Amino acid sequence: MVKLTAEIIQNSMQYINPVKDRELDLRGYRIPEVENLGATGDQFDTIDFSDNDVRKLDGFPYLKRLKCLLFNNNRIVRIGEHLEEYIPNLESLVLTGNHLEELGDIEPLNTLEKLTCLSLLHNPITSKQHYRLYLIYKLPQLRLLDFRKVSMKEREEAKTLFKSKKGKEIRKEIGKRAKTFVPGGATNNIAKSKGLTDDEIAKIRDAINKASSLDEVERLQKILQSGQIPGQESMNGYQNGQGMDYE
Repeated sequence: MVKLTAEIIQNSMQYINPVKDRELDLRGYRIPEVENLGATGDQFDTIDFSDNDVRKLDGFPYLKRLKCLLFNNNRIVRIGEHLEEYIPNLESLVLTGNHLEELGDIEPLNTLEKLTCLSLLHNPITSKQHYRLYLIYKLPQLRLLDFRKVSMKEREEAKTLFKSKKGKEIRKEIGKRAKTFVPGGATNNIAKSKGLTDDEIAKIRDAINKASSLDEVERLQKILQSGQIPGQESMNGYQNGQGMDYE
């Protein structure tokens, strides 16, 4: 993985894209988090973060000019709060090929009043019941969702459903799931299925939380899934970034 530095930003491709916007290309660096974008001097309409390893959509400085963000094929599981304070004029957000799972996860986007185009294709969230109508209801400013125009009929359907008694119950359940969902939380279920005690599960979760890279997290989870439970010494190796070989 590569830390996003001012030097990388300054040396990356910058050009006028086909829609005549000034674009910064930060594709494919394996960047784990958004940072140091103050080095752009707020000189770009579009920033392309595709094919990186970003897990949370946040970390932006105040970028008044920014209109479009491309985050295709990252690992985003969370959207930061109060994005409107940093990217108030964002119009297009492409999150195709990420890991957003719950309908409640899109709640923070509600404050981006100028957001009119959103793509969540190839995220687990798209398989949820009422997915499209819920997003249209929660983000009424959208004109394009997953590159399909939002129709007036869909807007009416969404409003009718989610203002009804049944819709209010659905919204309440969505809110509960969003609050209880923890990225990587499946590790707990996997561990219990292997017969681990609560103390052993706590140690494994601590090892995951202290891992120095996403690769270490994923490798530890694969070990659990395969039925091989690393001992405390092995987990200490993970915490110290040593990466034990269990194959």
